[in-house]
Parts: sequence; structure tokens; C-alpha cells
Amino acid sequence: MGKYGKWIGGGIGWAFGGPIGALMGFVLGSIADSMQSNTYAYSETQPGDFSAALIVLAAAVMKADGKVLKSELNYVKNFLVHNFGHEKAKQMLLYMREVQKKDMDVTAICHQVRLHMDKPALLQLLHFLFGIAQADNFISPEEENLLRRMAALMGISENEYSSIKAMFDNDHSKAYKILEVSENASIDDIKKAYRKMALKYHPDKVSHLGETYRKAAKEKFQQVNAAYHEIKKQKGF
Repeated sequence: MGKYGKWIGGGIGWAFGGPIGALMGFVLGSIADSMQSNTYAYSETQPGDFSAALIVLAAAVMKADGKVLKSELNYVKNFLVHNFGHEKAKQMLLYMREVQKKDMDVTAICHQVRLHMDKPALLQLLHFLFGIAQADNFISPEEENLLRRMAALMGISENEYSSIKAMFDNDHSKAYKILEVSENASIDDIKKAYRKMALKYHPDKVSHLGETYRKAAKEKFQQVNAAYHEIKKQKGF
């Protein structure tokens, strides 16, 4: 592929995989250049590839505050190993480090993601990104602003955004925000909200992404259940 591999890869990616494909193509070409090899194997990035979207948007979140901390890198490594296993995590980290070297058109990327993913997948992606942003136990204003912007661009409502954000907060109204209800909601409305949220966040909603993502989605589902039981305890029903 030679030293021009990164540019060839980027051109192919843009033609067949939109802005995400362009970035991944550049990355794969860059890796091939550094290895001086034409035999580096990879799967062609598809427009709706959840893993590619996660890599690219996670890189953007990590760069949002102008610095990538060691604690963030360690968290992301552990996060990826836990969710994807050692081998895939190693590959994803390699791609992510290369992506971080590039300027990213977040607007175009989020539009592509919105076009090719259904709502359950988008919500799971945002949940992953919040986890990465909180790697150092603090979500900076820059990171939160970027996450809010990404959510809006991907068609995630303000209530849905607040629900997922609340899963990483510790304020007294956390349970209500997760269920997308007010603290003054009636018991009947709370029950209805719980049934709606349990359906929205059920792990089976992302089963089409594979068993890895289905297992990871259980975290959101468990937080919905925990929020409901906390409200039941507070209100005594």
C-alpha cells in the first residue's frame, strides 16, 4: 500500500462508508503504512457499524476537553475489554488512537449514525459514551456539551438524554430522571413510565447488534429497575 495507504484507505472509506468509513479507512491505511505490509486484515467498515461509530465518537469525547488523561485511557481499555474481550479491545484501541490524530466532523458523523441506526442502538451508543466521559469520575463541561450536541444530532430527545445522563449522576432526583417523570408524578404515571422505559431499554432491543452489545445493555435495564424500586420505596407503593 506504501506511504499513501492512509489516503487511499480514506478515499475508499468515504465512498462506501460515509464520514465514519473515511476515518476508519484513513486509520487502516495509516496502520498498514506503519507496518509496511499489504497483508493487514480487516473487515470493511459499513455505514451502520456500531463498533466503528463507538470508536470514532469515543475518540471525539476523549479529545473534547483538550487533553486525554491516562485515567481515561485506562478506563477505556478496561471498558472495551469488559464489553468486547481482549482481542477486539486491543484492535479497537489501536484504531481509536489513530482516529484521535484526525480532525472529526462530528455533525456529519452523527448524521450518518442517525441515518443507519435505530433508536435502541443510538441510546446504547450514548450510554457507552457517557461511561467513557466519566472515566476520571468527572464529566467536564466540554465533554457534557459535546455529548448533548451528539445526542441532539442523533435524534435523541432531551428527556432521553437526561435519562441516560442521570444513570451517571448521584443527585436526589436521579431515579425520577431515569424514568423520565417528575417527582410529583402520580403512582399510576410512575408505573406507566416504568413499563415504557423497561420496554425501551430492554437488552433484547439491541440483540441485532450481537450478544456482546445485548449483555452490555443490561446495565441500563438494571438501572431502570433500580430507579423504579427506589421510587416505590420512597412513595410506599
